[in-house]
Amino acid sequence: MAQEALNRIAALYAVEREVRGRKPEVRQSVRMTRALPLAGALKDWLEHTLAQVSVKSGLGKAIRYALGNWPALVRYCEDARIEIDNNTAERSIRPLVLGRRNYLFAGSDGGGQSAAVIYSLIGTARLNGIEPYAYLRTVFERIADHPINGIDELLPWHLMPVKQPVQQAA
Repeated sequence: MAQEALNRIAALYAVEREVRGRKPEVRQSVRMTRALPLAGALKDWLEHTLAQVSVKSGLGKAIRYALGNWPALVRYCEDARIEIDNNTAERSIRPLVLGRRNYLFAGSDGGGQSAAVIYSLIGTARLNGIEPYAYLRTVFERIADHPINGIDELLPWHLMPVKQPVQQAA
């Protein structure tokens, strides 16, 4: 049963792969004509399957969760600006989540704030298509002689040539 659910979800992702990067009008049209019927069939299958499994089983809990959140799950079909999932956002915060336990050992509030500043600078450099190590090396070379009232001149987009912003893998 779980494999059947995965196959049905994979069909929705196959439609999404076809429309990724296309104009919003095209995405919405294809989603409404192809993905929405697949989603409807998935919902019917989930409702039918729920009657066959224990509601306390892992599969039963997963099906009840999906059915309870159904409007949110199919919202992407109606609005071309919405992605099918939040994987892009999840990938962007992954380093922060992985390091969360380490932040408990920053040593002090000041150490935690310094770590937050460094992570923000690294993230900003990456988002602006700037290699973080080269950026930080340049900042460290210049900061000692740099006037404090011009510190914003050391921000990534002022200091380094900006390339194409980094695109996250799908």
